[in-house]
Amino acid sequence: MRHRNAGRKLGRTSAHRRAMLRNMVTSLLEHEQIETTDAKAKELRRVAERMITLGKRGSLHARRQALRVVRSREVAAKLFDELAERYRARSGGYTRVLKLRTRIGDAAPLSMIELVDRAAAPQGRSKPVGKGDEASAKKAKGAEKAKPAEGARKQRKAAVAAEQPAKAKVKASRAKPSRSTKSSKGT
Repeated sequence: MRHRNAGRKLGRTSAHRRAMLRNMVTSLLEHEQIETTDAKAKELRRVAERMITLGKRGSLHARRQALRVVRSREVAAKLFDELAERYRARSGGYTRVLKLRTRIGDAAPLSMIELVDRAAAPQGRSKPVGKGDEASAKKAKGAEKAKPAEGARKQRKAAVAAEQPAKAKVKASRAKPSRSTKSSKGT
């Protein structure tokens, strides 16, 4: 039974999971958006929200608690100065998780987790979608899903085309020398 057991195990030991989430929250606070799997993004959201709340608190104890998780002093300084000021009026919900696509290798669902109210607009979206734009948003979402697959397909084709002449040269250089070259070398 899993009564009152919160959190996902993510197929890792507790130490590995803790280290991974510490690395991810440091990267998220530094870059303000990262791409990862859905399950990791949802777990990361819990830790990131806690760190921003500590940043808003601003006390020495809160700074020490945050430094137990955040792996970089520069990122911790950004958390307590820039991010704490940005989210001063917001009482929660500092991050958003946007579903992107499925990964080609293992079909894992990928998401982008980002801080809300960040300076640059997220990739692929020019403005927030309103209620009147739902039909156009669905079309755009379908187009966004198709674009990465088409781009990846074109890149694979270009890579295969570039490798074909190289493979032929390698095969030619590995070919056994003819008898005439053997006899000419010996004399």
